[in-house]
Amino acid sequence: MPVVAVIGAQWGDEGKGKIVDMLTEKARYVVRFSGGDNAGHTVVNPQGEFKLRLTPSGIFYKDTTSVIGNGVVINPAVLNAEVDDLNSRGIDTSKLLISDRAHLIMPYHILIEGLEEEALGGKAIGTTRKGIGPAFADKVARTGIRAGDLLDKSVLRDRLATALENKNKILSGVYSVKPLSFDDIYRQYCQYADRWSPFICDTSAVLAAAIDRNETVLLEGAQGTLLDPDFGTYPFTTSSSPVAAGACLGAGIAPNKLTHILGVFKAFQTRVGSGPMPTELNDEVGEAIRERGQEYGTVSGRPRRCGWFDAVAARLSARINGFNSVVITRLDILDVLPRLKICTGYMLDGKTIDYFPASITALEKCQPIYEELAGWEKPISDVRKFKYLPQNAQRYIRRLEELLDCPASLISVGKHREQTIVRKSVF
Repeated sequence: MPVVAVIGAQWGDEGKGKIVDMLTEKARYVVRFSGGDNAGHTVVNPQGEFKLRLTPSGIFYKDTTSVIGNGVVINPAVLNAEVDDLNSRGIDTSKLLISDRAHLIMPYHILIEGLEEEALGGKAIGTTRKGIGPAFADKVARTGIRAGDLLDKSVLRDRLATALENKNKILSGVYSVKPLSFDDIYRQYCQYADRWSPFICDTSAVLAAAIDRNETVLLEGAQGTLLDPDFGTYPFTTSSSPVAAGACLGAGIAPNKLTHILGVFKAFQTRVGSGPMPTELNDEVGEAIRERGQEYGTVSGRPRRCGWFDAVAARLSARINGFNSVVITRLDILDVLPRLKICTGYMLDGKTIDYFPASITALEKCQPIYEELAGWEKPISDVRKFKYLPQNAQRYIRRLEELLDCPASLISVGKHREQTIVRKSVF
């Protein structure tokens, strides 16, 4: 009964797409459990390079069922475009399932998020303006519209009428924006209903039956732990929980069914958007890492902020997720650097601390305390066994394992599936 959760352990963009794509070969079900089309995974496989935003990475395997779980908010227009693109490139999407409990992003969510960000000016969160936050806010406020509502157009009509009446009051009264048309939105979402109704079901029950049959289930995270609304750099966070506990909730699987929690870390640190990042490098080293790694957002295209590995933040991630093992990705990006640094503590108000503060005011004042290691200065993308890595690369990995108190089961040394060192199976 293998149920493996793949969790982003930093600020997202850790390379989860490649790892899930690789592990999916042994999985019968792959479940996206959180986020929306504000997060993306880049997958490179024999069929080409794909940038997925909503579709689980298992979509490339004909014997694997891909599930969009109840913890995801879905923009049907984005899903249409993504699936159409996959189909045009020869990918069969007929085994895609959508939870009837997943909430839908509506046009007013996107509009309101953009207006909110503009109103905040210099204090803006730096969202992707795709309506994710407002959709999750409506979910919690019990005013959202769910995928299951598409199965009955009279229910859809009633729920939309109630929601839109309130949203139009906000648009016209607060932002002086022209109200949205009920008829236009209803007509559009009826078209989505016609297309997606055959794929909408109780996916939690489907997964429970699969687990009872002892079939392998892979839970695919979006974003990363440091963007969690409880444990991340609040308010510069996402709107759903990307941690292991959130995987259970967002897929509808009981926590005691998880058999392995796999944390994905980059060998360095990146972040998109606003908020504190203690190890950020605003120098030629940070720029070299960005350009060598092509560190630009999969969805937004925004340059990622780059820095040294932050073991203080990483320990928080390991603690709240309970990783059984970790993946270290993009190790090859560090090939050219003669010296490497790892942040092992912070200096805050003249005192050394070893914890990740909840307050962003405190975190913004934290100065990293670095441990320096020698680089290996040779290419490693062709290495397939840990013992054949340069000694300094081995030392770097072992030091990360010590700081995380967790073994590295996989090490990625390139963007392709085969460019991976497998030390231990997670199944």
